[in-house]
Amino acid sequence: MKFVAEFKKFISRGNIIDLAVGVALGTAFNKIVTSLVEDVLMPPIGMALNGVNFSNLYINLSSGTYASLAEAKGAGAATINYGIFLNNVLHFLIVAFSLFVVVKVYTRLSELRHQEEEVEKKAETKECPYCLSDIPLQATRCPACTSQLERVEQS
Repeated sequence: MKFVAEFKKFISRGNIIDLAVGVALGTAFNKIVTSLVEDVLMPPIGMALNGVNFSNLYINLSSGTYASLAEAKGAGAATINYGIFLNNVLHFLIVAFSLFVVVKVYTRLSELRHQEEEVEKKAETKECPYCLSDIPLQATRCPACTSQLERVEQS
């Protein structure tokens, strides 16, 4: 019974739920980025390079001749699939750039929220002239250095 209780406690932790949500969102995001790379970006790039389909680029290591990668794979030929590798590199770069933008925006929003909290805090406090710590506006003695302070009248 103790094992079950510990497992229940482990599963109900907030970090596990956050991780599960992150994995689910990451999976959905991966599908979007994969579609972006394969269906939106690679066709125009292929057209710009005289109709090249990157996913069909390969080096045949066997003695046979094949018209496409699918045909070579169907025949069991050894191939180096550098076109698929290029697609995956592009996919990675798009995911990395997207995450960079998301983290950058999130960081900026967090900084703005922190600045707003600081402004609110400053409106409710004053600085001790002796030790420079923040103290409530109505304080007559600093809790940090115990200096006697003049009372500030609020209007």
